[in-house]
Amino acid sequence: MITFENSGLRDELLRAIKEMGFNEPTEIQGLTIPQLAKSDEDLIALAQTGTGKTAAFGLPLLNHINADSKETQGLILCPTRELCLQVAKDIENYAKYYNKFRVTAVYGGASAETQIKELNRGAQVVVGTPGRTLDLIKRRKLKVGAIRVLVLDEADEMLSMGFKDDLDSILENTPSERQTLLFSATMPQEIVNISKNYMNKPIQISAGKRNVGATNVDHEYYVVKASDRYETLKRIADMHPNIYGIVFCRTRRETKEVADKMMKDGYNADALHGDLSQAQRDHVMSRFRNRVLQILVATDVAARGLDVNELTHVINYNQPDEAEIYIHRSGRTGRAGNKGISISIMHRRELNKVGRLEKMVGKKFKQCQVPSGQDICGVQLFNLIGKMEQTEVNHEQIEPFIDSIYNKLSEMSREELIQKFVSVEFNRFLAYYKNARDLNAAANERGGRGERGERGERGERGERGERFEKKRKGDRNSEGFVRFHINVGSKNNVAPPQLIGLINDATQTRNIEIGRIEILKKFSFFEVPEKDKNSIIKSFEGVDHDGVTIVVEEAQASTHGDSRGGDRARSPRKSKSYGKGGGSRKSYGRDGGRDGSRDRKSSRSGGNSKRFSGRKGR
Repeated sequence: MITFENSGLRDELLRAIKEMGFNEPTEIQGLTIPQLAKSDEDLIALAQTGTGKTAAFGLPLLNHINADSKETQGLILCPTRELCLQVAKDIENYAKYYNKFRVTAVYGGASAETQIKELNRGAQVVVGTPGRTLDLIKRRKLKVGAIRVLVLDEADEMLSMGFKDDLDSILENTPSERQTLLFSATMPQEIVNISKNYMNKPIQISAGKRNVGATNVDHEYYVVKASDRYETLKRIADMHPNIYGIVFCRTRRETKEVADKMMKDGYNADALHGDLSQAQRDHVMSRFRNRVLQILVATDVAARGLDVNELTHVINYNQPDEAEIYIHRSGRTGRAGNKGISISIMHRRELNKVGRLEKMVGKKFKQCQVPSGQDICGVQLFNLIGKMEQTEVNHEQIEPFIDSIYNKLSEMSREELIQKFVSVEFNRFLAYYKNARDLNAAANERGGRGERGERGERGERGERGERFEKKRKGDRNSEGFVRFHINVGSKNNVAPPQLIGLINDATQTRNIEIGRIEILKKFSFFEVPEKDKNSIIKSFEGVDHDGVTIVVEEAQASTHGDSRGGDRARSPRKSKSYGKGGGSRKSYGRDGGRDGSRDRKSSRSGGNSKRFSGRKGR
């Protein structure tokens, strides 16, 4: 059995971690520490966040450090300022009994001059974010010629944040004979490429299965209309009165809106996003870590580096674009032996993601029904009663008032007293959820799928599409519509359904009619009514798609298919017409297979792009 005592660590390290309460190694520590303590071979370790990775690489690194030399011998790269500071603090604690040892953290958002002064004093270990680390190397303030161990902590996160070029430059500037340790929760192709280009026959160690979620986390999802996301979120929070969790949103704008709504509605919540100053960010994170806040609404980037072991829930307000990000999100709960729940609020067009996620996570996802008002009232009632039972009575403080209270309440029966005290806190839930509607998508769409047997495969949504098609052919002809240019296309894996979904998610509504869509290689065009022009421009501020910052601007007047240069395709096109809710029907012109008249065909040809007319977001 592997223990810290027989893993080959120095006595100074064993003494420090014993005082810190380290009793038995975690799985990843038991696999890596004995290997690294005696070897200088490169290593790739796959383990989820929260499994003790810092000690897994930090203790062996310190085992090889010469504390008598002031040269920087160890370099640890982290994706965020918060994680950088946390790792530096842990390293300092592990090396408590090393004489003359110093660790320095370098990161953006703080004075580089102050960090340079720290480096000049000498630091055997430097922990840094890629951008600031590379900057200091180029300025010759961080000397890396004596680096013996280089650690990439949460390497997949650094790559997903766009640090690939920085990492390449740092790896190229450090000694080739160094030992490289790569720790990651997932194993995307970029990690494989780093191992091939910058590592020497690395040993691979995996704590658990590759690219899978934490074992202590259950996965649930709710299927609702996009317009009911926020109401569903509130019901989930109300159903779990003692929730302590993170709500993940896609964009800064959405994060601010959701957090503002929750705070206005009386929830103990706040937002964490990129528009906050560092002081504001530190304040919010401190309140959340200390459980002053119950719910933190955050973007993926903003939440990186937030290390909390007791989270009960992670809620995906929107699904991330990449399955690996879902694994990172869900891995923030279920830590340190605790159970956790990862919840996804989804609409029907996202259900195809469930199967893929189940395969990656290695668990079945449970589809749950959105709690009814009666369910929530029952939970809140018993939660209130539980709090009353556990409330300690301070007899000395209330003694002077007891006689007056008894006299005031003497005419009430025991049953009346109980009912009134419960109602003081409980009435607002009863009032709010009185006649609460069913938010489950299946309940809201009765008469669509359910009536198809009688009305044919086209169904109710198809009839809506037909009405919009008639409108398109009859009186619209793009009049009263504004044409927009968007800087993503087929190269970004965007097709018309994905573009419509992007518009729906950005605007948080399905009530904007979307006219013609043209998908080109590097950009696309779409039309919306003139009245929705300002909403579109505002909604896309700060929106990202697969790492690309979306830029939407009004397109200059031009013949369809010929705008913005020669990225046109040349094959004939078919068009589809959609009604509200996503039903569809194909539209054919007189030539038997192509949309519109021959005149339209001849003037608006252009190739792989498709035109979707008269569609409201599904």
